[in-house]
Amino acid sequence: MRETVDLLIEDPRWQTIGLEEISQAAVDATLRHLRLDPEAFELSLMGCDDARIRALNVEFREKDKATNVLSWPSEERASEQRGGMPELPQTGGGPFAEELGDIAIAYETCVREAEELGRSATDHVTHLIVHGVLHLLGFDHIDDKDAALMEGLEREILEILGISDPYRITD
Repeated sequence: MRETVDLLIEDPRWQTIGLEEISQAAVDATLRHLRLDPEAFELSLMGCDDARIRALNVEFREKDKATNVLSWPSEERASEQRGGMPELPQTGGGPFAEELGDIAIAYETCVREAEELGRSATDHVTHLIVHGVLHLLGFDHIDDKDAALMEGLEREILEILGISDPYRITD
C-alpha cells in the first residue's frame, strides 16, 4: 500500500498530536469522498511553526503574518464557473502516483485557534488538512458560491471522520 502523504515535520510538537495519522486519515477521506483512489495520488505536507509559515506567507502571498495552513496545487484545476466543480485529477493507473501539491501547516496558530474555538487540536487540524487538500484539488472560497461548495464538502468529509461541523455557530 502506497502512502498518500509525504510528511516533513519541522516542528517536533506536531508529533505530540499525531500529525502523521491525522494527515493520512484526512487526505484519504477527502480523496475517497470525491471518488478518487488515495493510492493513485500523493502530496507533501510540512508541519512547521508560525515563524516558518509566516516566511512562506510573505514569500508567496505577500502577507507578513502567520496563518494556519497554506497550499500550493501542482496544477490549476479551478472551475471557470463560480460554485462549479473543479476538474478533478485523473490518473492513468501507472506505477507512479499523481502529485497533487504541497501543504504547510503551523503548530502555534492551529493550537491557538482550536483553543479559541473550543475544539480539540486534532479536530481542528483535521479540518485544516481537509481544507488544504480541497484547495489542491481546485476548490476555493473566494466568493460565496465557491465557499458554499467547499464548506459543504468539508462538512461532509468531517462528518465521515466523526468530527462535528466546524461552521456551526453556537451560543
